[in-house]
Amino acid sequence: MKTGPIVAAVLLAVFLVLRRRKLEPTLLIGGAIFVVGLLVYGSGLVQFPDVKKLVEDAGNKLGKWTYLVVGVMAFFETGAFVGLIAPGETFLIFGGVVAGQGTISLVALIGIVWACAVLGDLASFYAGRRLGRAFLVKHGPKVSITEERLRSVEAFFDRHGGKAIFLGRFVGVVRAVNPFLAGSSGMPLRRFLPYDVVGAGAWATMLLVLGYVFWQSFDRVLHYAQQGTLALGTTIVVLVVVIWLVRHLRVEENRHRTAAWIDEQLERPVLRPLAVVVRPLWRWSRRPRQFFWNRVTPGDLGLELTTLLAFVAVGSFVFAADAITLNTQDLITGDRMAFDWASKIRAGWLDSVAKALTHLGSLAVVGAAMVMADLILLARRRVIEAAALTSGLVLTWAAVHIAKAAIDRPRPSGSLVDTAGQAYPSGHAAYAIAWIAIAVVLSRTVPGLARTTVVVVAATALAVLVGLTRIYLRAHYLSDVMAGAGLAAAIFGVCGMIGLFVAYVRHNGARA
Repeated sequence: MKTGPIVAAVLLAVFLVLRRRKLEPTLLIGGAIFVVGLLVYGSGLVQFPDVKKLVEDAGNKLGKWTYLVVGVMAFFETGAFVGLIAPGETFLIFGGVVAGQGTISLVALIGIVWACAVLGDLASFYAGRRLGRAFLVKHGPKVSITEERLRSVEAFFDRHGGKAIFLGRFVGVVRAVNPFLAGSSGMPLRRFLPYDVVGAGAWATMLLVLGYVFWQSFDRVLHYAQQGTLALGTTIVVLVVVIWLVRHLRVEENRHRTAAWIDEQLERPVLRPLAVVVRPLWRWSRRPRQFFWNRVTPGDLGLELTTLLAFVAVGSFVFAADAITLNTQDLITGDRMAFDWASKIRAGWLDSVAKALTHLGSLAVVGAAMVMADLILLARRRVIEAAALTSGLVLTWAAVHIAKAAIDRPRPSGSLVDTAGQAYPSGHAAYAIAWIAIAVVLSRTVPGLARTTVVVVAATALAVLVGLTRIYLRAHYLSDVMAGAGLAAAIFGVCGMIGLFVAYVRHNGARA
């Protein structure tokens, strides 16, 4: 007989009984089955199968199909409310485990899951915008979306505002319904998307890496599990206590009573020496939860900072993912295909157009445009914006050359233009991102451009065209172009975030 599983079964059964009115029927049934399994296992009547071998066999059978399975589940998690029935965390951790076996690439899996999660959220967002909340009220019970669940998600949304899109990614029931409610409530896409990109990326990376690390240490985990299965019961008790405390302290009256009790205890002679440390911490913890967020994203800067952070996250991931992949292979998925497409459309007149357009991504042309933009900004006394733009271009130039020397990837053969130095990352693609940065800053500062997106769209199209010309002219691989654009987007994003903070501090200092 094994004491650990039996104690864990008893503790879990007590938890299910105490929380039976609050838990969903599916959780109660699943919990009951788990309790029975623990009791049977603890009694010694049956033995668990070799879990490691089962996981290995599943990973070997799926192989590359793991990309599709995990990606589809990440999409349907919110795109079709599957997360209410089958939590997507299970599939993501499994995907990380398969990557840990070496069957698939962890980096590629993170990119696929990240993209699929965002696409699923967008599908749910637009469904909410088109169908509205009434659709969920009418048809929601068919997929476990009850009126009570809707109210709890809406309360979460009301408490946290825009950042609920980010925070909701880590809360099961909220994650599955949040994008739909954001769309049905009329939230603009430009506000929804940045928070969603950051949240989906953090969620996917955390869970996939967790599965990956778990598999790398699987033998050690099994050893610890065999030595101390009582830890499961301890974990359940701790979780129950934490959940009870959080819910208890949500009530203002309970918080006041708790504060009075703590103050009374700290007045005792035995605990008085601790009061110097405990009392300031307790007072800080009683501040409104919104305080910290307002300090980090002051005023109306939350959306702007989150948008820049989304560019930093995506850009740095693209650059780092390709760099990691190049350590083990010469070509990255899409490199050969991009050259094949370029060969199919090749024409004499298109060669001339590409050679002319590609110069718009040269450091000389972009640098001249940056100087002109700086002069306009300085004439309007926008020193911080000018400094952020110039710093972004200078840091991008330095980072490109450092990365080229570190990766040392040869150029493609058969280039139609003169090339020098290493291929990875593409300097032209990186410098072309400066056009977008210039357009964004000018649209914020020049009155005639303040309410139009034409300039930003045109600058984005120009940056894309420059990148395409580098592939068409065989000056760079597709991965070089993607990495250059990602690196520059991350650098300009960081410079923009610093500029926003500096401007905020300067403005509030002047008012004071």
